Amino acid sequence: RDNLIFKKRQSGVLLHITSLPNQFGIGDIGPQAYKMIDRLVEMGQSLWQILPTNPPDNHNCPYSASSAFANNPYFISPELLVQDELLSADEISNPPKFQLNQVDFNQVIPWKKNLLQKAIHRFRQNNTNQKPFKEFCQLNSYWLNDFALFEVLREHHNGKDWIDWEIKYRSRSNSDLDEFQKANFEKIESIKILQFIFDFQWRKFQAYAISKGIQLIGDIPIYIAYNSVDVWANNHLFKLDESGKMITQSGCPPDFFIEDGQVWGHPIYDWEKHKSEGYNWWLNRMRHLYSYVDIVRIDHFNGFVKYWEIPANHNVGKNGIWVQGPKEKLFKKFYEELNQPQIMAEDLGEASFDAIPLREAFDIPGMKILQMSFSDKDPFKDIEQNLVVYTGTHDNDTTVGWYQKMDSESLNAKKLLNLNGQDVHWPFIEYTLDSAATTAIIPMQYILGLDSKSRMNTPGIIGPNWEWRFDDAQLTHEIIQKMKQITIQSNRVK
Repeated sequence: RDNLIFKKRQSGVLLHITSLPNQFGIGDIGPQAYKMIDRLVEMGQSLWQILPTNPPDNHNCPYSASSAFANNPYFISPELLVQDELLSADEISNPPKFQLNQVDFNQVIPWKKNLLQKAIHRFRQNNTNQKPFKEFCQLNSYWLNDFALFEVLREHHNGKDWIDWEIKYRSRSNSDLDEFQKANFEKIESIKILQFIFDFQWRKFQAYAISKGIQLIGDIPIYIAYNSVDVWANNHLFKLDESGKMITQSGCPPDFFIEDGQVWGHPIYDWEKHKSEGYNWWLNRMRHLYSYVDIVRIDHFNGFVKYWEIPANHNVGKNGIWVQGPKEKLFKKFYEELNQPQIMAEDLGEASFDAIPLREAFDIPGMKILQMSFSDKDPFKDIEQNLVVYTGTHDNDTTVGWYQKMDSESLNAKKLLNLNGQDVHWPFIEYTLDSAATTAIIPMQYILGLDSKSRMNTPGIIGPNWEWRFDDAQLTHEIIQKMKQITIQSNRVK
């Protein structure tokens, strides 16, 4: 197998859509996304890695989605809705005074939801939209019908999890669902319209990225939220009891982040059932994401080899056991059925050694995070070509924040890299780009030299995560030129 994209020296930036600047409180796929493409080109980059774009289920975490296929409607650009005459300029001219460097989801969502409702109303009045909309619905019917129904049923039950719905809806009684659909046709169609508008805006953004030579890296979490349409509609594909409740749940053993391990709370796949159906759900999931991006990063790749399974009634991560995953059987299907899939593996954690044979069988590069590699040696010597090397990821502190804490790893980095406390992020970025790894990814916070207040996520806590945004003024001409210079010197510019 050849992951051809990873054979040439290249680099890129990790930046989620929510973190893009604008006056609307949350990043979107409008003008600032296009501007970011231009900035990447100016910096000599060729990759843009984003986090999952699915609608988050709880606590705004993109790694716990209510659908493995749907996209987050709050990424729809108000400015592009004006261009397409689905909103008026006046309707977006005076937004609330949102924070520039943080997404306040409680403030943003109601305001943007109101705008989207107006756009839906105008969409229905525009006859030119109807033919492409119907084609979109038909092409995506395998997931879209259930998703739209699920969202309206959830609203009907005042936001309750599907397991707490009326039994006739929870158990998917066909006659009752048909009756509900007829009675709620307009609401269900509204959900589909938002998915169509997202798709319409994304396709234009995607085409612009392609025209500028920027490849998009999407992110696919191995697990899906329990309170998701996928679990509600496909009980048989998960380890659930007869009433639909989880028997076991996802998590990980004690690790670098949490000494008691972590309980993630996702349902566990029944891999034998997936195998009996030719892994069709997984093939559809991968194929769908590839229609939006060029490369897929699989989060918790190791879980396909072996995964940590915790009883559903336990709340401590260390109380689990290792269970064997589908391994090469699933990936053989990917490479047979999908068109030359370009895959990178998030293979961190205790099972990383076990995942090596699977990665090597399909020539899939793993990950190296420098910030976690300075314990007692120079990590530069361990970086092979077929790796994707990061300064850090969305789960790590920023370089500046990490350096300021001065633990044993950052002290060793200070000594090896001759850091002196002034702009410590630049030598760290240089070190990363100079490595032997063909692919290097730098989070935007690291490029901007921001401290711990700009961290995207702190694993293991429910709190102010996933909120960071940058202000357009922060990405200065000097920073862009500095990044370009380092990238050229490391031979990563086309």
